[in-house]
Amino acid sequence: MKIAIAVLAGAVWGVVAALINMAINQKALAKNTTRALLAANMARTVVDLASLGAVFLLRKVLPFPYEAMMLGVAISLSVLTVVFAYRIAGRQKK
Repeated sequence: MKIAIAVLAGAVWGVVAALINMAINQKALAKNTTRALLAANMARTVVDLASLGAVFLLRKVLPFPYEAMMLGVAISLSVLTVVFAYRIAGRQKK
């Protein structure tokens, strides 16, 4: 049961990071410059590393296995990044 809670907690943390990534993408697409898109990619990478790094650095404090939480964060970030990219692309076509 602890592992399931850890994966769920990680997924919630990943959703927060994915929402931040989506906001970064939307601002970069609004500017519509190569420099803004490159900066957005760098910022999204930093957000991804920070979200995973926070879980790793807090591993001694977490009341459940941090490996399961890392898995939840990684899955959530991966899936939601693709979902948000499709949503943003759909808005751009219209």
